[in-house]
Amino acid sequence: MLRALPTAQRFRPEVFVQITVESHPRLSVSAFISHWRQPLTAATLPRTAALLSTPLGSSELQPPDDALRSSIRDLLRQRGFKPTGRSKPSSEYLIRASSEGALGAINAAVDTGNAVSLHSGLPISVVDVDKLSEPLSIRCAAEGESYVFNATGQIITLQGLPCLYDAVGPCANAVKDAQRTKTDAGTRRTLTIFWSDKSLEAQTQAALRLYHSLLDGAADITPVAVQPQP
Repeated sequence: MLRALPTAQRFRPEVFVQITVESHPRLSVSAFISHWRQPLTAATLPRTAALLSTPLGSSELQPPDDALRSSIRDLLRQRGFKPTGRSKPSSEYLIRASSEGALGAINAAVDTGNAVSLHSGLPISVVDVDKLSEPLSIRCAAEGESYVFNATGQIITLQGLPCLYDAVGPCANAVKDAQRTKTDAGTRRTLTIFWSDKSLEAQTQAALRLYHSLLDGAADITPVAVQPQP
């Protein structure tokens, strides 16, 4: 059983926040914290809801194409991970779910991440800030690392996949986020991470602008510094 960290080591969003990122030839990470003005179950975002049901190509973003999907998959393959089958990028799962009419609403934070990921083709993680423990870092998972990613206890094997780590271990990536840090009815602060390829800078910046505009009036945003690992 994992031991709870002392209070002093818990995540403190009122102070300067940063994520250290190990050197990677392709990975581009953008991150920010959203401070929600209402509980996620009470927050209503009409534009997000509309975007979730809007066909690809009808937003201001360049719709994801084969070249973009190849760039994301090649990024995840760089250190040996195989982004296929049930381990494909989360953005690809959203496109399929949307085409099948199976993309339902969860809460304001997750829905906004899903909407922007769907229309940009970029994988996006949304986790509960108060379930994280400092320090935060991003690195490729080692052999044997894994975590539970849903309430039924299913496990994803992580070797070679760039992941967010807190003091406890890996907790988010471009495929499936860990169950232990997912949002719930009590979540009031979320950490959003864009997992992108360095060649997709224009699409990433456009997606960030859209994301921030969707949160206008519902959440206050705190930037997160993404620092190269010393």
